[in-house]
Amino acid sequence: MPNTSRTAPRFLGWFSLLLAASTVVMLLMGYRSEVGPFVIGSLTCLALFCMRHPFLKSYAFTVWVFAFVAGSMFYPQGFMTWAGWDLGKLIVPLIQIIMFGMGTTLSLADFTRVLKMPWPVFIGFFLQFTIMPLVGFTLAKVFGFTNEIAAGVVLIGCCPSGVASNVMAYLARGDVALSVTITSVTTLASPFLTPFLMDKLAGQFIEVNPLKMMFEIINMIIVPIAAGLIANRILFSRRPVFQQGGALALMAGGGLVLVTGILFLAPVVVFKYGDASLQRTGFVVGLLLIAAVTGVKLVINVLLKRPGNWIDKALPLVSMVAICCIIAVITARSRNDLLTVGPWLIGSSMIHNFLGYLMGYWLARAIRLKESACRTVAFEVGMQNGGMASALAMNVLKSPQAALASAIFGPWQNISGSILATYWHRKPVEAARGILEKGELNEPA
Repeated sequence: MPNTSRTAPRFLGWFSLLLAASTVVMLLMGYRSEVGPFVIGSLTCLALFCMRHPFLKSYAFTVWVFAFVAGSMFYPQGFMTWAGWDLGKLIVPLIQIIMFGMGTTLSLADFTRVLKMPWPVFIGFFLQFTIMPLVGFTLAKVFGFTNEIAAGVVLIGCCPSGVASNVMAYLARGDVALSVTITSVTTLASPFLTPFLMDKLAGQFIEVNPLKMMFEIINMIIVPIAAGLIANRILFSRRPVFQQGGALALMAGGGLVLVTGILFLAPVVVFKYGDASLQRTGFVVGLLLIAAVTGVKLVINVLLKRPGNWIDKALPLVSMVAICCIIAVITARSRNDLLTVGPWLIGSSMIHNFLGYLMGYWLARAIRLKESACRTVAFEVGMQNGGMASALAMNVLKSPQAALASAIFGPWQNISGSILATYWHRKPVEAARGILEKGELNEPA
């Protein structure tokens, strides 16, 4: 009997190549408008192939992004509206779900750890909010992008690092605890520093309302992360109250009652100052997700008695689908602009990302951090929260064109980060110290 676990991936790989070859033949014959299904099919088969391949599975997410981008480029109307409903309205809730997932991976220790290693955290924090915004601003000027696209290039640089940097730090033999802490601290500071930097740098290209951006980040990022922290406590605490079916049912039901009360009794605007307002959506989504994961824990862990870390399998998949959908919606709205400036914007994103890695690593070495900390800082500086940038561009700047930079930067950083992490993984930390003295510290020399 054939081993289907191996036969299926091989079949998908060969079928992907067949569809790709068919695409090339059709293009050579002049059938450009008919190649859409072949391109999408080829990328979809390749993504499924990568998911089952032991070495290529880390690239599956990026290939899925390309498949969704291809779909939105060939059939943009399919990602604009469904039955008259604007799909752009999905962006903020999807980002909130992603940030909730980030929160479930964190604990209060990740925030208080800054007190144990303040110097490397400060270095990563400082380089994150100086190198990337300034490089983004410089690239926007050098490439001569239109004002809205230039603002998007600056925006991706002004956002904090994302959770992907934590994974890359782990693969690269970096300091994972330091990576998580820097991500947490930069994210907490983003409601204040991202609007400030955008006002000072991107304000030269497009009108920026810092206060409105701050409230949007709180609603879209901070509130869901706080909800994720609560869910983390419910999911992973060993206290008896979080293992009992009655208590879990009460928590799940209480969350649904609170959501119902907010929807029917609370105003849409929680707080308003001038023309900037804090919306209730973050609280609604956060409470719904807390109730949902509590209910799932009740069913899986208590009723079915199947212990296991199911949340670490479910949320990455949900986040992957959410990011693919966000990028597809953005791409569909800026299809014509992408056809015009796409190659230049791709080049700009690659340079931006590369300089983040390069300057983050070597400046950390110049300050004499440990090699593992230097690798971590490189990823924390070079990798950004692309989802946050996309949502801010769409909902605060009201510009699909400004969202293009993050839509390109996000997938590319996963490719480059995987390559760099693989290289460093094969190079032991002890062998990479180079000219640094043996007395390297995670504190200033």
